[in-house]
Amino acid sequence: AENGDQSIPDGDGLRGNNSSDGRRANDFPSQKSHRINFDWREFRANLYTREQAENADTEAHNEGGTTHMSKPLGLKWAHPILVPETGCVLVATEKLDGVRTFERTVVLLLRSGSRHPQEGPFGVVINRPLHKKIKHMKPTNTELATTFADCSLHFGGPLEASMFLLKTGVESKIPGVEDVIPGLCFGARNSLDEAAGLVKKGLVKLHDFRFFVGYAGWQLDQLREEIESDFWYVAACSSNLICGGSSDSLPESLWEEILQLMGGHYSELSRKPKQDP
Repeated sequence: AENGDQSIPDGDGLRGNNSSDGRRANDFPSQKSHRINFDWREFRANLYTREQAENADTEAHNEGGTTHMSKPLGLKWAHPILVPETGCVLVATEKLDGVRTFERTVVLLLRSGSRHPQEGPFGVVINRPLHKKIKHMKPTNTELATTFADCSLHFGGPLEASMFLLKTGVESKIPGVEDVIPGLCFGARNSLDEAAGLVKKGLVKLHDFRFFVGYAGWQLDQLREEIESDFWYVAACSSNLICGGSSDSLPESLWEEILQLMGGHYSELSRKPKQDP
């Protein structure tokens, strides 16, 4: 997708999704950090894996086949969940093929949102690198032009704001930055000075940052309707998939990788050619 593609065409079923309402990332009301217990997410993933194995064994037994031991949870995992939560991913379905902004995207939900008009769910696309560095955009912000000049840029969504993800390894203590999942937080322009200070002190590394041009946002009911209309699959996945912790996983292949890990008909979709719009 081109970075200039800042709107979604009418008639694609998204009813004005991500139309700008004048918000900027640093205008979002302060909110207590969402702390999701890492063990709890893994525990839930283990339960899901075990349940799937038991269901498969029951089917095999009923059909006279052999049963198999359930596999332990691997380092990389992903499974569907029923409702969006902070730190989950929205995986574009084939219904978004042809919608250039969102086709075959994975959106990391930074906040699951509330019914307040200014506090809807929002996130960033995490599998669309722009193959540009910040310095190529001639930034006016001093820290972007110096400390972060050589950091890579990613397309985050059609709404106008810049955000960054930061791998911390611990719960964040940076003013203006929120935890998404343990070891990963996000910030906006208003927290760049604090983030740059951590770099200069050697507390975090430049390669721990990912910078995004734009973001994706919805009203709460709007996102729910899009999910019910099968525009998005909702999934929980391991932090190393979200954080890009594995060097063998390119951002562009993340859509296929998550669907394959989800298994079943999700895995089948990952191998289907794009649908004509």
